[in-house]
This record gives sequence, C-alpha cells and structure tokens, in this order.
Amino acid sequence: MSTASPSADTTSRGQRAITLLVAGTFFMENLDGTILTTAAPPIANAFGVSSAEVGVAITAYLLTLAVLIPLSGWLTQRLGARLVFTSAIVVFTLASVLCAASASLPMLVAARVLQGIGGAMMVPVGRLTVLRVTEKKDLIHAIAWLTWPALAAPVVAPLVGGILVTSLSWHWIFLINVPLGVVALVAALRLVPAGSREHPARLDWPGLILTCGGLGALVWLGSLLSSAVQSWAWVALFAALGVCLSAAAILHLGRAAHPLLDLRSLRIATFRLTHAGGSLFRLAVNAVPFLVPLLLQDGFGWSPVVSGALVLFIFVGNLAIKPATTPLLVLFGFRTVIAGSTLGVALSMAAVALITPATPVALIAALLVFGGAMRSIGFTAYNTIAFADVPHERMTEANTLSSTVQQLAAGFGVTVGALALRAGQLTDAGAGTLAPYRVAFVAIAVITLAATLEALLVDRGAGENIRPARVRR
Repeated sequence: MSTASPSADTTSRGQRAITLLVAGTFFMENLDGTILTTAAPPIANAFGVSSAEVGVAITAYLLTLAVLIPLSGWLTQRLGARLVFTSAIVVFTLASVLCAASASLPMLVAARVLQGIGGAMMVPVGRLTVLRVTEKKDLIHAIAWLTWPALAAPVVAPLVGGILVTSLSWHWIFLINVPLGVVALVAALRLVPAGSREHPARLDWPGLILTCGGLGALVWLGSLLSSAVQSWAWVALFAALGVCLSAAAILHLGRAAHPLLDLRSLRIATFRLTHAGGSLFRLAVNAVPFLVPLLLQDGFGWSPVVSGALVLFIFVGNLAIKPATTPLLVLFGFRTVIAGSTLGVALSMAAVALITPATPVALIAALLVFGGAMRSIGFTAYNTIAFADVPHERMTEANTLSSTVQQLAAGFGVTVGALALRAGQLTDAGAGTLAPYRVAFVAIAVITLAATLEALLVDRGAGENIRPARVRR
C-alpha cells in the first residue's frame, strides 16, 4: 500500500500539470522557430519578394528570442512568475494573429519581433516555475518532460508546415497558435503559482545594451554568412561589432555588482559541462532537421511531403527512447550517458553522409530513428545535470543564463548547418550534387565529437546528488 499522503499526491499532480503546461508552451515556441521555412515560397509570392528575403522573418524571431531572454529573470523577480508567464502567452498569441494578418514583409517582420518578445519571456520563466515547484528527487522526470518540445518541434515543423501550406494557406502556420494559446492561458491562470515579488537591484542597463548588441550582431552575422548573396563590408562590420560588444559584455558582467547575466554559475562543473560541450551538441543537433530535408529534396529530388515524413522518424527515435532515458542515467551515470549519446549522434550523422537515392528507405528511416534516440538521451542528460549542483538561491540567475546560452546554440544550429553546406559547395570539384551534403554532415559530426571529448574529461561522479541512492557508486 502506498504511504503517500493525499496532500502529497495533490502536490505531485499539481507539479505534473504545471510541467505539462510549460512543455506545451515550449512546443509552441520551438515550432514557430522553424515552421516558417516551409512556407517561405508562398509567402514570398504573396508579398512580391524572393524566398530568400523571407528569411529575415526567421532571423528576426530567433534574434529577438536570444537577446531578450536575459531580461526575463529580472522581470520575474520584480513582477512574479505567473504575471510574466501569462503575459508572455498573451503577447505570443496576439503576435501570431498579427503575423497571419500581415500584408507585407516589413509587417511580418515586425509581428515576428513581437512574437519573439513573447517567446523570450515564456520559455525561461516557464522552466523556472517548474524548477521552483519540483523537488531534487523529481528533477530528472520533470526535465525529461521539458526536453521533448525542443526535440519534437524542429522535426515535425517541415511536415506540419507543408501540410498546412498545401491544404490551407501559409496564414495557418500562425493561426494554429491561437487555440493553443487560449488553452495555455486558461491553464496558466489556474495552475501557475503567483510567486513572491522581490525587489531586485536596478536593471543593469549597460549589461542589457552590451549583451543584446553583441548577441544580436553575432546572430545577424550568421544570417549574412549563410545567405547566397553577401556584402563582405557588412560581414566585416557585424563581425567586429559582435566580437567587440560581446567581449565588452563579458567583462562588464564579470565585474558588475548586479549583472544582467550572472556568470558565476559557470564555475560549477556540471553547469559548465552543459553550456560548453552541451552547446556544441545542441548546435549540431539543431542543424540536422535543417540539413536532412534539403538533402532529400534538393539532393535526392524527393517531394517535400516525403522528406517531411522521413524527418518524422527522428521524432520516432526521440519518443521511443524517452521511457529509457531516466533508467539509463540512473544505471550508468551522467558522464557515461552523455559521452555515449554524443558519440552516437556523431556516428549517425557520419552514416547519413553516406546515403544515396538508391539507399533503401527503411535503412534511412532506421538511421534517423537511431540519431533521434541518441539526441533525446543527450538532451535529457545535459538539461538535467545543468542544475544538479546549483544552489536554490541562485536558481533564477542560473536559469536565465542557461536559457540564453541554449537559445543561442539552437539559433546558430541552422546557421552552422548552412555554413557547412556552403563550405561543401565551395570544395565540390564536380563530384556531384551530394558532395556538399556529405561535407556538411561530416563537419557536424566532428563538432559533436568535441562534445564527446569534453564529457570524457568530466569527473565520473558528476550529478551523483540527483541519482537515487540505491545505485550510486
């Protein structure tokens, strides 16, 4: 017979409900980061511009997410988690309506910036809410649920976007957020605790300006480098701005009494593991859902529906391995699991580099399932160990820093994939249309191996404090 009290059961159900709510909003935010790619041609036709120009709407969204996440921690302390989280849902939903109602590219870009503002507040504040209501012993399970949106959204976006654009119109890639946003808002008002309002120090305006300027310049630099037409003067300008402003921001954040981003959490070995090698892992993994559809469509000549359906097998691997991720962490420990999963992802990418149109579809699907399973294990392990040794009183600052770094890695994933593909095109000496893709996948695999190396250098006992006592060694 269970010895848990009714109040304990109620608390546990409440924690699960909040976790599922936040996971749902994460999915909504992550889906909008990539779904626009599928709809670029019809949007371009509607606005009378080229498909390449529509890319600025994607960049504007990702850039806004990255540069405004550091502000979320300060707002949460000042206004409370529920007010910030529910307001973010409202802003995101209304911005989605404005995106669908846009009559020109500038209007769409403006609406996407507003949508990014809502997403920037929604993601880190929602995760912080889950962290605050979850005990250490339940952390692995909670993070596992919060991990799947980041895994699923970029994978299902190509197929969902293709179906919506083909059967309805491009407007519906934004309008689907409206019913989801309404449901999330009602649930948030009922489930999310108000939280205590604190009196944080005055906002670090120099840190905000330097951080936003540096990150914004670097994200825009990546967009310039991955585009087909480049102005090297602008590339040099944004490279200089990005490096100088980012260096100035790091110096300021390390010296300020009350910095916008508290970098002290990077002194914690487990937190540093997640945001060094973990960033390389996220960067590489987020490049895959971008490169695979291009390989299947442009390289193999297959239809968007077929390529989108095959990309779904990455999510099949994510979903199939999910019940085993926690037992694997419990049995083998974080170092072994992280090293094994990153190595598995690297091998899967190297294998994808070898496939051709003659490769059996079943074999391609199996490779994508394997890669999806490895990325799911890696994401869960990294996300869980990140906060294993972070003191409770520093959780807000650590969460804000973590969200910023992870969003940057995800945002740069597509850019790195595009750059790797461009490098492959430059080195292609008439070997065929598949050669650039092979170069790109091998380059991404090498980046992932760097994460494997870092994991092997981590102490074997990393994360022991959040593993059940019966299996600790």
